[in-house]
Amino acid sequence: MYLVTGVAGFIGSSIAKALLQRGDSVRGIDNFATGKRENLEGLIGLDFIEGDLRDAATCQRACSGITYIFHEAALPSVPRSVKDPFESHDVNVTGTVRLLVAARDARVKRIVYAGSSSAYGNTPTLPKHEQMSPNPISPYAVSKLAGEQYLSSFYQVFGLETVTLRYFNVFGPHQDPSSMYSGVLAKFISMMLGGKQATIYGDGEQSRDFTFIANVVHGNLLAANAPAGEVAGRVFNVANGKRQTLNDTYRILQKLTGYQGEPKYEGDREGDVKHSLADISAAKFAFGYEPQVDFETGLAKTVAWYRSIHAESAIERIQSQCT
Repeated sequence: MYLVTGVAGFIGSSIAKALLQRGDSVRGIDNFATGKRENLEGLIGLDFIEGDLRDAATCQRACSGITYIFHEAALPSVPRSVKDPFESHDVNVTGTVRLLVAARDARVKRIVYAGSSSAYGNTPTLPKHEQMSPNPISPYAVSKLAGEQYLSSFYQVFGLETVTLRYFNVFGPHQDPSSMYSGVLAKFISMMLGGKQATIYGDGEQSRDFTFIANVVHGNLLAANAPAGEVAGRVFNVANGKRQTLNDTYRILQKLTGYQGEPKYEGDREGDVKHSLADISAAKFAFGYEPQVDFETGLAKTVAWYRSIHAESAIERIQSQCT
């Protein structure tokens, strides 16, 4: 049986959906701090627990009878961590340690952890590879790196198989654009479809290894079932292996959305890295990971989904005005 933490989130719900579709038994846990109840719609057969990983008893309940865990729960935001470092630490570090202890006690076989490319920081070397020394900038990045270290410790000390996947700028359908802490593509697409000017922080020449959600789900499923000798206790990049500047991405989105207005440029955000690009060769060698969906195809799929959401919202507004 599988446990997905943060199951009401963008990535967690996507992993749970893939597991359920192939017939697996899945339990999920979320406290809805950032997750959305609507993301649970369609997850037929999910054994859901509403609760917080920082509570030991809740973790014990969630881990009972579990063989594999996908640990996606976190406060995934650099700006939010800059605003409130303690909250970021408490959720991302304390919650992870609580889960690890409960997993150890329940004799869980393996935990696959949602790491972050922010652990690399602003090191000038590109592409980023797993042998590089971490150089986290933001409190968020530090908290995610601390989680990695705890996983490594629990593997070495207790024999709990752990795998860290460092995600690079994940995007796709169901990503929430409404929060000030949302991913940049979710914000761009939502604003542009609504005919509103989007904001680029910095000069727009910063680059990102944008990774479509299907590729992240694919990497997680592979990592969960890979031979322990290849993956246990290790860290792997999961990404597209290519990068785009925000300016180039904006121009592609103009074609896909039909919005022709120029972006608004503002100052750099605290804690942001300038460039990200992943070397994905280690994941390919260890468990056969390769991106299944390229950037522009993923972007088109994402725009199509947001367009459908905007159309539904417009219909609902019209219906409400007529009643």
